[in-house]
Formats: sequence, C-alpha cells, structure tokens
Amino acid sequence: MHDIRSIRDNPEAFDTALARRGVEASSTAILALDAKRREVTTELQVVQSRRNDVSKAIGQAMGQGDKDKAEALKAEVADLKQKMPELEEQDRQLSAELEAVLAAIPNLPAEDVPEGADEDDNVEVSRWGDPRAFDFEAKEHADIGPALGMDFETGASISGARFTFLRGGMARLHRALGQFMLDRQTGDNGYRECAPPLLVRSESLYGTGQLPKFAEDNFRTTDDRWLIPTAEVSLTNAVREQILDESDFPLRMTALTPCFRSEAGAAGKDTRGFIRQHQFEKVELVSICRPEEAQAEHDHMVASAVGVLEALELPYRKMLLCTGDMGFGARKTFDVEVWLPGQGAYREISSISWCGDFQARRMDARYKPEGEKKTAFVHTLNGSGLAVGRTLVAVLENYQQADGSVTIPQVLQPYMGGIERLEPLA
Repeated sequence: MHDIRSIRDNPEAFDTALARRGVEASSTAILALDAKRREVTTELQVVQSRRNDVSKAIGQAMGQGDKDKAEALKAEVADLKQKMPELEEQDRQLSAELEAVLAAIPNLPAEDVPEGADEDDNVEVSRWGDPRAFDFEAKEHADIGPALGMDFETGASISGARFTFLRGGMARLHRALGQFMLDRQTGDNGYRECAPPLLVRSESLYGTGQLPKFAEDNFRTTDDRWLIPTAEVSLTNAVREQILDESDFPLRMTALTPCFRSEAGAAGKDTRGFIRQHQFEKVELVSICRPEEAQAEHDHMVASAVGVLEALELPYRKMLLCTGDMGFGARKTFDVEVWLPGQGAYREISSISWCGDFQARRMDARYKPEGEKKTAFVHTLNGSGLAVGRTLVAVLENYQQADGSVTIPQVLQPYMGGIERLEPLA
C-alpha cells in the first residue's frame, strides 16, 4: 500500500518510480480522487460540527423560553441528520475507491534496482561453486526420479496434473532436506521456528499483497478461506494490527510448511517434472525490522538461504532482479538460482525480497521509535530458505551416478539414518 501523503507531496517522483516498473503514471487520477474524498470528508465534518452546535442551542433556547427559535433549530437539526447519512456513504465509497486504486499499484523499486523489462535484464551479482564435470550424459530429474520413487503417474491419478507421489528413500530424502534447512535456519541464523496456519482469511492475503490482484493464483475454500501460497502470508501477518516493541527487532521467523498454488499465471511452464507443483513444501524466512536495519537484514536473509546450498555443495548464482521482473510487493529482490546439470541451466530456488513498509501499511503493523511520540511502520522481508522440492531436484541432478543411483550429500546422511545412496527401486 502506498502513502497518499507521499504522493501528494511529490507526485512526479511517484510517477517516475512507477515508470521504472513499466506502470503508467497515475498520480493525477489518484490525487483527483483524493481531493474529492477530502472535500466530502470536510463537508461531513462541518455538518457534524453544526449539528452539535445547533443541538446545544436548542437547549439554550428552551431555557430562555424562546419556543419559536427552538422549533426552528430542531428543524435545522432534522435537515442535518437527513444529510449526514448521504455524506457518510459518499465518504465511505470514495475512501474504499481510493484504497482499491492504491492497493492495485505495485511497490516502488529501490534506487539501486536495475531498470529492465523482464528476466533477461536481471543482473548477475555472484556465483559460487563449480558445476560438476560428468563422465556420462547428465539426465534431468524427471528421467532419474521415477526409478527412485518419484511417482508422477500416481500423483496425477489421485489429484491431477502437477501433483507427485514420493515413495521410500525419495520421500525420506525430501523430508531430510526440509528438516536440515529448518535446523540450519533456527540453529545458525537466528530464526525462530513457527508452525503457522495453512488456511488464512482474505485479510491476510491482502496484507501481504496476494489479494486482490492475484486471486486466481491461489486456492480458495468454500468458507472464504485460502490455502497459503507461502508461509510468508501466515508469518508476516503475525504482526498485523500491532504496535511492536523496538527491543524485539529484528524479529526473525521461519516455518516449514506445505504451500499451495494454482499456477494460473504459469500455464505451460515446467509441466514436466517436480519443479512447478500445485502443492510443495518450503522453508520460509520472514523478518520484521526497523527501516534502518532493512538493508543489513536483506543481506542476512540472502546469506541464510545460500548457506544451505553451500552446505549441500550445490553450485548457484545470485541475481539482482530488474524492475520489470520483481514481485508485486517487492522493493528489491535477489533471486538465488541453483545449477541443474540435466537442464544445463541455473534455475530459481529462492527469491528474497525487501518490501519496505508496503506490506506493513496494508496490515497496519507499526512500532514506536525510541524518543518519538508517533508510531512508524515496520519494514518486512521474506524469502525461501529453501524450496524443498526444487532442492530435491538439484540434489538428484547434481549427485546422479551413471548407474541411475544418487549419492546423498554428506550433511544429509545423519537425517537419512546413515543411508548414503538412493538405489533404483526393485
């Protein structure tokens, strides 16, 4: 959500920032609607004040025995009372209209975000690890997986496309990855483990920016709740409508949860394999902090995510997203892309975003700065630490052997009960 006062103060800067995201200038229309709303609000306040004054004057006239004046004043009060509901409804409608317009506009990019139209304009920041040199032709996970317990056919027969049934060692490796990630984020990186709800109200999705614009990308229940597309929704909304204590910052939370996405906006993408599923697991990282801590917290979150890949010895690269490829609520985003030898390409495994106060305004999440009388909005950050399914894909492709088996990364072996290799099922 955008600050209407900031748009009033500097509409040109607002439009310039929108242009960097490829969005048409809108300050003129916004300010015209705002002016209309403020005019009605002012008129309503004048009517309310006049009603209060006239009501007092009626008592004075009655006390003075001036019945004619009292009756005239009563008639005026009746007229004012009749006018007020109309003004109140106009005020409500205009306020709702203004909020809807502001809610549909994406966050403004940070100054150091490169300008660009799409993923082709993203900037590579760094790389880690050397891709393995295979002495045989590396296969994609969709070709390796079925013999090891990644059952696409059964998943599809039970639930339809983009669902997978994992069996045996494959299921255990998937579980091991999630537990390893969660232990690392809580034990090494200062995140507190949470077990949040998987069903949320519309207000929660609105707070983190999925609603109203991206409703079709999410699954809705018959009682007007939504399955979470990411634990970002539950974790970030844990501070909604609160005034937080500065001493709690940075407030770091993590959760390993199932996530559910309709993938309506990704029709035809990654239909083969385990990369893009309607149901998947992810270790989510969320941080709530003061504005001045946000940059350092963003760096910490990126380091927390890539640390998992380094421990697993999976090569990756870090990308700074351009203005045209950032998510709706992001002010600045780094994507972490893991190397998949079967595809011969780097693929996204974590997206780590600083949202500024964009989500906080939608949730009304504040804190009181030390020495200040007024409250201020917190800053929110979120990212994957990591997507479990995509990490499973990366392990399968990077640790595959010529005989169709897959060796288990050393750090995961304690989580696998000492199992060192996945063998094709009999």
